[in-house]
Amino acid sequence: MDGLVVVDAANVIGSVPDGWWRDRRGAAERLRDRLAVLARTGLPDRPGVPGWATRPPVDIVMVVEGAARGVEPVEGVRVESAPGSGDDQIVKVVAARDEGRPCLVVTADQGLRARVTALGAQTTGPRSVRPDGSS
Repeated sequence: MDGLVVVDAANVIGSVPDGWWRDRRGAAERLRDRLAVLARTGLPDRPGVPGWATRPPVDIVMVVEGAARGVEPVEGVRVESAPGSGDDQIVKVVAARDEGRPCLVVTADQGLRARVTALGAQTTGPRSVRPDGSS
């Protein structure tokens, strides 16, 4: 059974002060496009990334909220627009996965990490999907 990678887009985008706040939707689209590459190649082999997530193809769900709602999916990346809290939507995605399916949530949010870990998911920080491994 293939695993599932769920990405907290707001948290990953906000982890690097690169001007994302001027164009939140554009920043989400750039992250989505980066994730599409990782869906084909696997996540980088970094601390906190389980081996299954480094082997392609990788099933990725990116959860967006606020101004990034409505970002379109691309091949390899399903985009879920949270009607309210992005964290709540991420928890719903994790809870809805098939029983026993491995899951990795990419976020630095400690409260969200606790919620998804209680559902059996693993967690890792934004570096695992940043091109250069930065924050």
